[in-house]
Amino acid sequence: MKLSPRQVALALILTAGVVSAALSGCAQTVALQPAEFATDAGCAEVVVHAPTDVADLPIRETDAQGVVAYGDPTAVIVRCGVEEPGPTSTLPCVLVEDGSSTYWLRDDTDAPNYVFTTYGRSPATEVIINRDIVTPGAVLYDLVDDIARTTETGKCTEIEDSLG
Repeated sequence: MKLSPRQVALALILTAGVVSAALSGCAQTVALQPAEFATDAGCAEVVVHAPTDVADLPIRETDAQGVVAYGDPTAVIVRCGVEEPGPTSTLPCVLVEDGSSTYWLRDDTDAPNYVFTTYGRSPATEVIINRDIVTPGAVLYDLVDDIARTTETGKCTEIEDSLG
């Protein structure tokens, strides 16, 4: 059975959390897989300018290009260079504004791990958030200026009022 990149990423966030919990007290490098287009120059901008913490979770060192992780245990993974999503009628779109603005498609099918993927941004970025540990809204607000470094290519036509 072949796993999709999203399934691999979700498995990795769960594994990283378990490993981090087992090694509590030791800030180990988080082992993750890069996204398919992680070598895009826009991803370098996202990683280089990533905030040192999001929602009071400190940044962690990772071993994957275009990837940033936060928290110990890992609660947030930012993967730049994922496939750019097309229009959808099944995933709600949320707009996060805080000086800059970014549209996100929210997929909560693997709750408590929520996957937010930028919509109308190139390169596309995926943020996996463990909602049992941190509130998605706080994370996305802290990331909005960093993600705004990518190129805007479109906007959602219908926007949900809440980050859920």
